[in-house]
Amino acid sequence: MRIPVQINESSAEPLYHQIETQLRSLIVTGQVAEGTLLPSIREFAADLKCSVITIRRVYQDLENEGLLRTRQGTGTFVTRVDTDDREEYKKQIVLEAVRSLLDAARSVGYSPEELKALVDETLRKEERK
Repeated sequence: MRIPVQINESSAEPLYHQIETQLRSLIVTGQVAEGTLLPSIREFAADLKCSVITIRRVYQDLENEGLLRTRQGTGTFVTRVDTDDREEYKKQIVLEAVRSLLDAARSVGYSPEELKALVDETLRKEERK
């Protein structure tokens, strides 16, 4: 199975974090369903043109969170995500994005009021689509 993960080479965000964040989102939103057999660490690393160590870390982190389960000799599978857990994961994903937005705004000198106005304007434009 091809996992739709996109790597941004020019991002300051570490590679493993880009992959982990996207894979977590795919699992939490159900785009990669419970029971799905993921590519082997070597296959996924080759697909993404990154190191085996990077993918091993991603799989291990997501297994520690309870989103993946590895069966020796069989592979790594997506586990069941409870509705309550799914909502909490979604909230955490959005909170992380908001924190990144805040950091970016601060780095260019945006005031909280300017940022709020920009977010409100963007939301209004999105609602019109």
